[in-house]
Amino acid sequence: MTFYQHIQTAQTQGRRLLAILIDPDGFKVEYAFAKAYLEKIPSQTTHILVGGSTNASQTIEAVVELLKQLTVLPIILFPGDYTQITPKADAILFLSLLSGRNSEYLINQQVKGAPYIQKSRLEVIPTGYILIDGGKETAVQRVSNTLPMSQKNREAIVNTALAGQYTGKKCIYLEAGSGAMYPVSVAVVKAVREHIEIPLIVGGGIRSQKALEDAYQAGATMVVIGTAFEKDCWT
Repeated sequence: MTFYQHIQTAQTQGRRLLAILIDPDGFKVEYAFAKAYLEKIPSQTTHILVGGSTNASQTIEAVVELLKQLTVLPIILFPGDYTQITPKADAILFLSLLSGRNSEYLINQQVKGAPYIQKSRLEVIPTGYILIDGGKETAVQRVSNTLPMSQKNREAIVNTALAGQYTGKKCIYLEAGSGAMYPVSVAVVKAVREHIEIPLIVGGGIRSQKALEDAYQAGATMVVIGTAFEKDCWT
């Protein structure tokens, strides 16, 4: 079974997937640090995502190699740009920023990354990435030079997700951004879930078990948490 088939099966069967997002810029490439970090993640964790919005290209391969020594969990790339692609990982979320109109992150970065991916054995998971307003300016917003979608405009968010599905994306990722003041609302997650058939990933601003549960109950197939663990503020 491929990694995508595992995600797809989880959606069909109603199983909950949990991914921990590791930003290489804030992760020490040290055995003891990495071991301690992995030991504190929830037991229900099913995937590890590695990547960030800032330039982490110098350390991402070393981080992935270290993680592969310490865990059997799938390591999936979550690249901020094409320089963060490494064949050492298991798969890649091949992201296209559908919520913005900046061609650099809609298609140009993908074109730059394509030859590197072709030479690798990475499983490619085409993913429609939708940036949602989480109450503060995030690194994704600054780097991509795009504005997040208002949570009040659920129709536009739903239509964007549908467009992603109809253009062949295998997953939709609703992202409030790293360090968001609040997560993607239950209402938004529910609205998108009701209209798309493909797996739904939700991340950003999730700092508690309640927020995690809310995202699942609203229809998320996979929930992603990161900043809460980096700053030890998970409750």
